[in-house]
Amino acid sequence: MPDDKKIAVKIENLLGKKEALSKKISDKTESKEIKKEKAVETNGEKTSVEIAPIRTVKSDSFVLPASSLSVAGVQLKQRQKQVEKVLEKNLEKIYSELPYDKKKEFKIIGEQTAVKINLLLNKTKIKIKNIINLIKKWLMIIPGISKYFIEQEAKIKADEIVKMKNK
Repeated sequence: MPDDKKIAVKIENLLGKKEALSKKISDKTESKEIKKEKAVETNGEKTSVEIAPIRTVKSDSFVLPASSLSVAGVQLKQRQKQVEKVLEKNLEKIYSELPYDKKKEFKIIGEQTAVKINLLLNKTKIKIKNIINLIKKWLMIIPGISKYFIEQEAKIKADEIVKMKNK
């Protein structure tokens, strides 16, 4: 049970950091709608028609249409799911044999590892060693597993993730 409490505290800390970061971002950005009108001629009469507003997000250093931000967010979420699928590949049997508390910890830390890997993939230069280390730390949670198996699985999974990034 103490492990559950530690995990719960870690999750609360992460959620608190996420909320603080999102508040900080929202303080720095402002949203603005740009309305456009277009003159349209119908039956010899000119009328002006309002075009759907375009929403933009302005930051200190750039202005982007909000639609491009949502596309980037969707792409990040898709890649996040792909990373999670690569990480869980070939571990179904091992996961099913874990005790309940280890399953919880393994799942939570696996999701955190996927997030960290996804952030590393955003960088221009990818250091595969960092990805391998993250995967190895995650796999070390499994009790009684061979370090050679961990090393081999980490390298295989890291290679698949890097291939996914290159596509």
